[in-house]
Amino acid sequence: MSLQERAEKIFSDTEALINGHFVLSSGLHSSQYLQCAKVLQWPRNAELCATMLANLVSQEKPDLIVSPATGAIIIGHELGRSLGCRAIFVERKNDVFRLRRGFEIHKNEKTLIAEDVVTTGGSTQQTITLVKAHGATVIGVASIIDRSGGRALPGITHHTLWSMDIPTFQPEECPLCKSGSKPYKPGSRI
Repeated sequence: MSLQERAEKIFSDTEALINGHFVLSSGLHSSQYLQCAKVLQWPRNAELCATMLANLVSQEKPDLIVSPATGAIIIGHELGRSLGCRAIFVERKNDVFRLRRGFEIHKNEKTLIAEDVVTTGGSTQQTITLVKAHGATVIGVASIIDRSGGRALPGITHHTLWSMDIPTFQPEECPLCKSGSKPYKPGSRI
């Protein structure tokens, strides 16, 4: 079974791929939502996803895993455990990612960004900017899901278990809204 097939099975078994009308954390609308929290609520699934990602990135030998809060914290932590390196997370304050809780990023640390789901890459890009501002080297991104079909992070090495191409829409262009459907926001940013 391929990595993608294994990831699809985990999402199917946990009913984490949801159909409906959703507002994503990016503000875009979509008819499908990937609720990674339903997958990662089971430590065995978190460990399995991290192990599969670690196998994809182990040759790069990162010193540090950095995850944007909150959705990617669990997979980042598990990935750090699988790779035997430190794992921290960044948090938003006034809509900007910052280091908090005494976390540090050291100059020249080989850093891997961990994500649960990449849609537009906005949170990932902000995390990369923060890591580079501290003098560390970003060696790539590892995500459970890339729902952009590979378009969100041009020029960045991106390892993913499942690459999908799920259409997203600006609210004013959303066909679901135009049909009278009301969107639901299931994500972490309210």
